[in-house]
Amino acid sequence: MPFPWGDFGVNLGVTAAAVVAVMAALMAVAIAIKNQSIIDIVWGPGFVVIAAVSYGLSAGSGGDGGRRLVVLVLTAVWGLRLGAYIGRRNLGHGEDPRYTSLMRHKRGNLIVFLVRKVYGLQGMLMWLVSIPVQAAMYEHAPLGVLGVIGIVVWAVGLAFESVGDWQLTRFRADPANRGKVMDRGLWAWTRHPNYFGDSCVWAGLWLLALGSPIGLATVFSPVLMTVLLLKFSGKALLERRMLRSKGDAYAAYLKQTSGFFPLPPRRTRTS
Repeated sequence: MPFPWGDFGVNLGVTAAAVVAVMAALMAVAIAIKNQSIIDIVWGPGFVVIAAVSYGLSAGSGGDGGRRLVVLVLTAVWGLRLGAYIGRRNLGHGEDPRYTSLMRHKRGNLIVFLVRKVYGLQGMLMWLVSIPVQAAMYEHAPLGVLGVIGIVVWAVGLAFESVGDWQLTRFRADPANRGKVMDRGLWAWTRHPNYFGDSCVWAGLWLLALGSPIGLATVFSPVLMTVLLLKFSGKALLERRMLRSKGDAYAAYLKQTSGFFPLPPRRTRTS
């Protein structure tokens, strides 16, 4: 049975509108409370909204029911967990310094500036990264070997994210660790277990979209997410900030710990 391009095209338009609505409402709240960093809390749940809209729209399209449900559940578990974690971590601590710094450079109309620099940009990225999730809802083929592999890869990613976040939370909660570098547990094997996990989650969701050739074309999604994590909003930005705040201790950690893929710690490691 051919891929339902017409239905999928409608789906893309409706989910784009849903993202615009979510971002517009969020921006209004953020302006009112003068805290733009609340967008970080909504990043994960935003994907859940897209998945839920796609799930509803794809009903009756011929998409495999098992695949549709699995993709919805996996996206929801990942997105809601991430939103809850960032919410617990950030709420009550004021605006993230990244956004405070960004707002110092505001020029012209506030809404236009925020759409360009924050909400429009992140909404567009959210929609683009979510395309395998949307496409999977319209795939007619039942889950096969690739689907099972996708679930396993997703589960590995979620484990790295969840365990890494839990270990870091416990480390920071101990006053004896104040000023120290987290280099234990998963953080001894990779400097960013949460980012590595995020990359695996989206690789797994992409594999779940491979019910027909259209799924292959959505490979840009996990690639884009990984590039963002490594080069822009994640690893690169965080490590620069950590070097400024932790100095030699973090420089030593950089040398002995893998930058992304989990590897045994080595004193001579430089990547």
